[in-house]
Amino acid sequence: MPLLADWLLRHSVVMCLLLHSLVLMTFCFHHAATSCSKSCYCSQSEVGGKTVRCSNLRLTEIPQDIPNDTRRLYLDFNLLTTVPTNAFLELPLLNELDLSHNELVQLEPGAFRGLGGSLQFLDLSSNRLMTLNPEAFEGLQSRANLTHNPWHCDCNLQNVMPQVDLEPTSLAGIVCQTSEPEDVGAQGTPFLLAKDLDLCVVLKKTTDVAMLVTMFGWFTMVISYLVYYVRHNQEDARRHLEYLKSLPSKQGKSEESSTISTVV
Repeated sequence: MPLLADWLLRHSVVMCLLLHSLVLMTFCFHHAATSCSKSCYCSQSEVGGKTVRCSNLRLTEIPQDIPNDTRRLYLDFNLLTTVPTNAFLELPLLNELDLSHNELVQLEPGAFRGLGGSLQFLDLSSNRLMTLNPEAFEGLQSRANLTHNPWHCDCNLQNVMPQVDLEPTSLAGIVCQTSEPEDVGAQGTPFLLAKDLDLCVVLKKTTDVAMLVTMFGWFTMVISYLVYYVRHNQEDARRHLEYLKSLPSKQGKSEESSTISTVV
């Protein structure tokens, strides 16, 4: 019995140590996941949840240590040029994201992946965006502020806009600063409201011209082949005729035979 009691005591101590270590590790992981980013300011409220402010810090990249329980994230007035793929994948509770007043020129495919079920408002105003990549907004149906960007309205933008899943009224913020072609009167026009604007007309004309040029090329090739074929056949026929003329005729042979018979 003393041996059994001693064995149970030892194993109880080991189990307690293991349990204590597990609790401590869980607390550390939780603290690391919910603590504030080193370069940002965090605040907490019972109603709004955690807010992380990383504004006006001259950031060139999105911080990687943003707490995963963040509800509002402000990255405005920085120097961000791109939003990489899966940039906010670890923020499943995020419902407001401010990326305004940056230098954004590109939104990579899957830039806002993982936010489709939580994000309610996305601010991309006052950046350098010229076109939209629908793959960047996959599954995202939130409201968005797209104003004050140098949007370039062309056939490509016209084709991709129906593929963007953002709330439709958000697209009214796309005001054409430049356009292609330039003479269609798109400059200064909200692209969503210009329903009669056809920026693919130049591409269609170019395609039509290319088809005509191609057809003309094929037609020229066929005509050239026919001319060559006819001339080649005419040349063969002429040579054949000359060859036939060069052969001794049967009548000549008969006269020669008659002359020989008479002489004999």
